Amino acid sequence: MMLHIPDVLTAEQVATIRTRLAEADWVDGRATVGSQGAQVKQNRQLPENSPLARELGQIVLDALANNPLFFSAALPKRTCPPLFNSYAGGEHYGNHIDGSMRRIPTGNEWLRTDVSSTLFLSAPEEYDGGELIVEDAYGVHEVKLPAGDLILYPSTSVHRVEPVTRGARVCSFFWTQSMVRDDARRALLLELDRNIQSLRGRLGDCAEMVGLTGHYHNLLRQWADV
Repeated sequence: MMLHIPDVLTAEQVATIRTRLAEADWVDGRATVGSQGAQVKQNRQLPENSPLARELGQIVLDALANNPLFFSAALPKRTCPPLFNSYAGGEHYGNHIDGSMRRIPTGNEWLRTDVSSTLFLSAPEEYDGGELIVEDAYGVHEVKLPAGDLILYPSTSVHRVEPVTRGARVCSFFWTQSMVRDDARRALLLELDRNIQSLRGRLGDCAEMVGLTGHYHNLLRQWADV
């Protein structure tokens, strides 16, 4: 399941983050990948444990906490502190699959990467290239979103970032361990939830709506790992 979530950040939040990142000291992006990823990755990132990364990451986490579509799609159990990267001058990231586990840097805990998210901080007209390419059973998907918008996709997907040939592509990216590990089950729950919300807006909380809502929660109760 891939999902475009618009307006995760406001224009003001994007501007604040971009202003702070313009003053940042970037490091080689290969610092946060394994040996396979290091062979195909060429970009820059904020140091994972830098105070600036934690400060800006909290803005992103607060925005996600107030976004009902992100919650419905990801059903987050835990989310890694967001990271920030920049691609320019031909930098790119070749085909790879995200590592299955990540250590949370603020503690000695591990997180299973069920859902990957890229939050765009550069407007599409600011750079050429830099498309996020995601491959799944339904084909190859090219993603280049407005600043403040997020793309969510299964961490099991093969994906890449095309070379940036003009300007700079700046994004935040992070992983979520879902309460529902299986992507197909998460997709079913999202579809059911969105239809329930649509029907509730038209019909109110009639008896049938109560029954459908009960089915949603009973499925979540069966499938959730908390």
